[in-house]
Amino acid sequence: MRQALIVYGGWEGHDPKGVAEVFADILTKEDFSVTLSDTLDSFLEDLSQYDLIVPVWTMGTLSDKAEHNVCKAVRNGAGIAGCHGGMCDAFRNNTTWQFMTGSQWVAHPGNSDVEYRVNIKDIPNEPIIEGIKDFSVKSEQYYIHVDPAVKVLATTTFPIAEGEHSPNGEVAVPVVYTKLWGKGRVFYNSLGHNGKIFDIPEARELMRRGFLYAARTEEEKQ
Repeated sequence: MRQALIVYGGWEGHDPKGVAEVFADILTKEDFSVTLSDTLDSFLEDLSQYDLIVPVWTMGTLSDKAEHNVCKAVRNGAGIAGCHGGMCDAFRNNTTWQFMTGSQWVAHPGNSDVEYRVNIKDIPNEPIIEGIKDFSVKSEQYYIHVDPAVKVLATTTFPIAEGEHSPNGEVAVPVVYTKLWGKGRVFYNSLGHNGKIFDIPEARELMRRGFLYAARTEEEKQ
């Protein structure tokens, strides 16, 4: 049985416990043994047993040792997958974390009252998005600064809420992407302001497939 570690906490406005419970349910149904932790000290432990690491921690402070330990685990083959601020606004002072995870949140014009479309890319034979159609969300629309090495699977168009960014015209910002870090795989979905977002079938399915993409397989463990 594959092992997953979910570490949740940080800013309570992102419903870390609720999101962690949703993710634990998804992973349990996929036959993972799930460890839930509400302390960053878990990142100081031996992570080699885990096939998937799921951070659900917004605006925290991560020690250099913990950052090194997680990045090393992923480099050696553990997957990492997460959503929203819980992964890509987790540790604003940790640039290696940002390098590994592929982006950093910088703004959400209009806050949580924006209704926007998630546009699925037309990529043949891409199992994470296969059969999923464009869908609408009313939540924070994340503007993220993105590693050009990521593989973008879904985008959203700015501006919807007007702001200083509007004179730049329309721009497609990634919502869902993957990348590689050493032997490990990275998955990110900018949806996930709270656990209820994953009542949207497409949002939940993207996370499920993303977890399965990122997680180390039984064959890779051998």
